[in-house]
Amino acid sequence: MARTAHHLRLSLGNSAPPGRAWRSVILFDLRYSSRSVAEAVRDSRRVRPQVVRRVVDVYCFPRHNRDRSVARWSATEERRARQRLRRQAGIARRLVNADTGAADDIDVLPANHRHGSLWLA
Repeated sequence: MARTAHHLRLSLGNSAPPGRAWRSVILFDLRYSSRSVAEAVRDSRRVRPQVVRRVVDVYCFPRHNRDRSVARWSATEERRARQRLRRQAGIARRLVNADTGAADDIDVLPANHRHGSLWLA
């Protein structure tokens, strides 16, 4: 549980005034820089990690109180991806039916599934 920022004690008020951060989280991490790796190789010793301190200000939390904004955004993105796929498939079908030889250069990208946007939220 050392690096999980979402296990925080609940405060009395979970809402913040507009324009201010809802919550602020400080994360510590260990990283290697390319310079420290080169020095360790040159001195034939182990690489020493450097402490990196990150401060994250959270202005909104879409999963708070079962907010449906992520689901609506995912449904919109999925609908747009299906429309793009139908449009590209229609263009490909017209080129194949036209028999001009241009159908070999068609690249139809697969539509993204909505679970990708749910994970990115």
